[in-house]
Amino acid sequence: MSERERWFRAPGRVNLIGDHTDYNEGFVLPVAIDLSCVVRATPNADGVVRLRSEAVGGEVELAADGGTHPSEIGDVWARYAAGVVGTLSERGRPAVGIDAVISSTIPLGAGLSSSAALEVALALALCDAASFELPQLELAVACQEAEQVATGVPCGIMDQLASLAGQNNHALLIDCRSLEVEPIRLPPRLAVLILHSGISRGLVDSAYAERRQACESIAALLGLSSLRDATSEHVADEPRARHVVSENARVLEAAEALREGDVAALGPLLNDSHRSLRDDFEVSTPELDAMAEALVDAGAIGARLTGAGFGGCVVGLSSRDEADRIVETAAGRYWQKTGHQPRAFVFRAVDGAGRIPPQALT
Repeated sequence: MSERERWFRAPGRVNLIGDHTDYNEGFVLPVAIDLSCVVRATPNADGVVRLRSEAVGGEVELAADGGTHPSEIGDVWARYAAGVVGTLSERGRPAVGIDAVISSTIPLGAGLSSSAALEVALALALCDAASFELPQLELAVACQEAEQVATGVPCGIMDQLASLAGQNNHALLIDCRSLEVEPIRLPPRLAVLILHSGISRGLVDSAYAERRQACESIAALLGLSSLRDATSEHVADEPRARHVVSENARVLEAAEALREGDVAALGPLLNDSHRSLRDDFEVSTPELDAMAEALVDAGAIGARLTGAGFGGCVVGLSSRDEADRIVETAAGRYWQKTGHQPRAFVFRAVDGAGRIPPQALT
């Protein structure tokens, strides 16, 4: 490690509750998790951003002035990187190059925000190399825009903001209209469980954009700027919008339950969220349904698909002393039912993205 090399990490996230609400200006309740993307970067004088990915393999060179458009690049991870360089350049970042290596412990396609973590860690490295600063929220918006440019998917801001704003042992109640973030302490006895279904999902290949368009169309028909302002009466006959309205209410109820330490109240909210995503929003799969059922049957307080759906992960909650037994039992039952081998995790909530201090590397 050279004296000029600096390391930056950005965590993935799991969303406890509140999916397909962020782009409807609603509420979400994510947690920054102890899996992360790390960028090891050294400034150069070449005006080139040279990146090597240990996570997926491959190398790319990008113009440090943002002149390389994501559409010019084949590898998906490198498109995200080009998007970040471009959106930071638009905000005035000087065209300082870096030589960097990217690694990650976040499984790809799992709905745990591996792409957002890459964007955030790289953005921090690029800003540091150029002695360029942006407020946290503006940096999150830049990374959100980078993903939109790179993929063509009109994603919300939850993933990038959660990666930046995470707090140790806290969930984050994010108002996706005002972008206010309220950390809410997680009870020490509560464990966050994740089972990866073994089915990867890709937003570009999914019906994500179609769902978003449906929500925007319904809001327009109602004369509303977004479904954030809709009532249950407004959307009684519109399943897509009905999910958004009911999910926003569940997020606020879950946040209040956490404030009061009422862990038992969280179970029905998670289970109802899964049913709504399955039946009204139609983004579940037979595998995700089987996994949520397996977690609850094994003793989880509640369980739901997390992320956009169409594959990826299910999140559950349990007491910490029962967590390992529950995920092991649920994983076995899921494998027997589906033939897919899941990956199981028990997460803790961690601080958001930042530079890794030198003393932590020795």
